Amino acid sequence: MREKLQKIKLLLLDVDGVLTDGRIIYDTQGNELKAFDVKDGHGLKMIQRAGIQVGIITGRQSEVVARRAAELGIEILYQKALTKLGPYEEILAQQGLSDVQIAYVGDDVVDLPILRRVGFSATVADAVPDLLPLVDYVTKRPGGRGAVREICDLLLKETGHWDELTCRYFEA
Repeated sequence: MREKLQKIKLLLLDVDGVLTDGRIIYDTQGNELKAFDVKDGHGLKMIQRAGIQVGIITGRQSEVVARRAAELGIEILYQKALTKLGPYEEILAQQGLSDVQIAYVGDDVVDLPILRRVGFSATVADAVPDLLPLVDYVTKRPGGRGAVREICDLLLKETGHWDELTCRYFEA
C-alpha cells in the first residue's frame, strides 16, 4: 500500500456518503442542508500543504458543496456527474496525470468505474457492501464522520509528510 500511496498527486472524492453521511436535509424554504466534518476539512488542508491536490466528483448539484469546496480551496469540482468516468478522464487530461497518481474515495456502485482504475482506491466503513472487497482500503470511520480525515492521515504518514505538517501541534 505504501508504494501505491507514494505515487499519489491527486485525491478525488465523492460527496454524499463520503464527505457527508449521505443524508440530504431540506428546510421549510426548500434549502438543502448538509453536514461536513471539520476534521475531514483539516485533513484535506494538510494534504494540500503536502502538495497533494484535492478534487470532487459528485452526481448531485448543490450550492452547499460548491461553498464547501471553495472554503477548502478545492478548485477541481464536477457536480451533476451522472456518470463519473467522463469528468475523471477530463481531470486526468487537464492535470497531466495518470491513473496511478490518483486516489479516489467513493461509497456506492456508481463509483466503481473510477475505483477500478485509480492507483489507490478507498471506501468508507458504511459503503455499499459490494465495494468492500474491491478497494485497496476501507476506512474504520463512516462517511461524513471522519473517514476522509482517516484517508488524509494515511496519505500523510505513508508519504512521509505527517511529522513535518504536525510537529507544530505536538511541540511543548
